[in-house]
Amino acid sequence: MKVLIIGYGSIGKRHFEILNSLDCVDSIDIVTKQDLHDKNLSTFNNLELIETLNKYDYFIIASETTKHYEQLKYICNIVREKKILVEKPLFDKNKNDFTCNNKLFTAYNLRFHPTIDKIKQLVANEEIYFVNTICGQYLPSWRPGQDYRKSYSADIKKGGGVLRDLSHELDYLTWMFGNFKKMNSINTKISDLDINSDDIFTAIAVTDKNIIINVTVDYISKAPLRELIIHTKNSTIIANVIKNKISIHHKNGDTKIITAKEEDRNYSYTKMHESIINNDLEVVCSFNEGKKLLSIIDGVEFKELV
Repeated sequence: MKVLIIGYGSIGKRHFEILNSLDCVDSIDIVTKQDLHDKNLSTFNNLELIETLNKYDYFIIASETTKHYEQLKYICNIVREKKILVEKPLFDKNKNDFTCNNKLFTAYNLRFHPTIDKIKQLVANEEIYFVNTICGQYLPSWRPGQDYRKSYSADIKKGGGVLRDLSHELDYLTWMFGNFKKMNSINTKISDLDINSDDIFTAIAVTDKNIIINVTVDYISKAPLRELIIHTKNSTIIANVIKNKISIHHKNGDTKIITAKEEDRNYSYTKMHESIINNDLEVVCSFNEGKKLLSIIDGVEFKELV
């Protein structure tokens, strides 16, 4: 299998590291403006310099969000029946007229996280009342060695902002509990961070399964957080996704503690790539699911608090 990775920032490098370790991958080329000084890597400054896109079997679009649409459109105008994975979020804005004759996927890898997978199993046959989810991390400590003010996250014009950066939460919530049919939200900047993008999104929603969802994601939490509290008819489930721990509190007073299997930082990405390559697509986020999430994101207006 021949792979092309478009974009070689932190996430592009991670995709390269993972795919380079898979036996089924024969070669990886990279589209980047960086001078990588590595004679073993084949690089191109832009897509238009590649004479034969059809030689690739698997494309990874890991560039800035604002570039996703044009790069995907360019690829789809040339190749057919190829596999293309687009980093989340799919685009900076929803493109309702987009069509493509390739196999498209959106890179919401948290669906493959051991704790998220275990939660999905635990609630599969439960009557769920209410779900409370919080995810946050202080943006200046997010990418060690990089000035947060120069990251795409800090710039709304580059598709940055916490709502798009941490849209993983919206993905796994709708995947497990149903599509949002009603939502009230706040999406704004409230901190002293030197950014022009949103640093907090908080919402209360009701899904098409009549489950109430409360979700908050932020760039301001000094302690990294990724937690869920799920109230069902029979129990309350509290999950710490970072620590891979789940506690189940039954209404009869019994408590059970589950520790999900700890995996390395690349595990969920690896499982996602393997599923796409092997056509085991039950869990993978599809292109259409990625578009539905964009509809939610587009429906939330970034407002300055006054």
